[in-house]
Amino acid sequence: MAISVTAEEKQILAGVTIPPRPQALLDISKEAKQEYPDVSKIAKAISEDVGISAAVLQVVNSVAFRRNNQISSIHQAVMTLGIKRIFPLVKAVAIKGALPENPMLNEFWQSSSMVASACTLYANLLGKANLSDNAYMLGLFHNAGVPVMLQAFPAYQALLMRGITEGWGEVASLEVQEFKTSHTTLGALLAQQWELPKPMVEVIYYLHDIDGIFTSGELSEVGLYLLAILKLARSSVDGVIRGECNTDEWLKIQDPLLAFLNLDEVQLDEFREEVAEKLRSEG
Repeated sequence: MAISVTAEEKQILAGVTIPPRPQALLDISKEAKQEYPDVSKIAKAISEDVGISAAVLQVVNSVAFRRNNQISSIHQAVMTLGIKRIFPLVKAVAIKGALPENPMLNEFWQSSSMVASACTLYANLLGKANLSDNAYMLGLFHNAGVPVMLQAFPAYQALLMRGITEGWGEVASLEVQEFKTSHTTLGALLAQQWELPKPMVEVIYYLHDIDGIFTSGELSEVGLYLLAILKLARSSVDGVIRGECNTDEWLKIQDPLLAFLNLDEVQLDEFREEVAEKLRSEG
C-alpha cells in the first residue's frame, strides 16, 4: 500500500513543514544499524538529549512497563530492555519534542500518552508482547499529524478542540472538506519520514478508513493486530476520559475487530476493566 495523495493535496502539502528527526535519533539509528551495535554509544546519544532521556525514563517506569525494580538511568534502561525494545520508545517520545509546543495541545498529548500505555497493556493481554513496544510507539505517534495541522492551518483550532472533546473519528472527514488534507495523511507522511515500520505507517493512514479493513488485504497481519490494539486502546481511553467506551468510532469496528481477535464481549469487558484500572492508577 502506498499513501495516496491527490494533486490538490500535494499543492497544500508543499507548504506544510514535516519536522525532521532530532540528532539523537539519527545517532541512535546509525549505531543500531551496525553489525555489533555499541550499547554505551546508544545510551550516550539518548542521555545527551535531556528531553528525550527524561521522557524515556518516565515511560519505562510507567504502568505499561512497570518492573519490580525502578530503572534509574538510560544505560540501565538500554541494558534492561535491549536495543530493539528501547529504539521504538525513543522514537515515540522524540516526536513530541520535535513538534511545536502549544498550550492547546496539553490535553491532546495527555490523551496520546494514555493511548500509548493502553496499547502496550492490550498487546500483552492479547498475547502479543512482541508488538508491545511498537504498539506504544503507535499509540503516541498515531495522531502526530494533529500538531502539524495546527501549525500549518491557524483555523484548525476549532477542529482541534472538537477532536479533544468529542474524539477524532468524525474530524478526519471535516479536515478534508476544509483543508483538503487530514491529520492521518500528514501523520502517515511524518511516520514515513521518521522511518517507522511500514505496518505502522499504514495503520496511521487507514485509521479512520476502516470499512472491510480486516478482510480487504490492505494491511498485513502485523498491521491488523496493531490496528486492533490501537482501536481497543482508544476505546478504553475514551472510557476513562469521557466515560464512554462505546463511541461511534468503536461501534463501527467492534464486530470485525472482535472476530479477528477471536474475542467475545465478556473477554472484552474483562480486558477493558483491567486496562482502565491501570490507567487510572497512573493518572
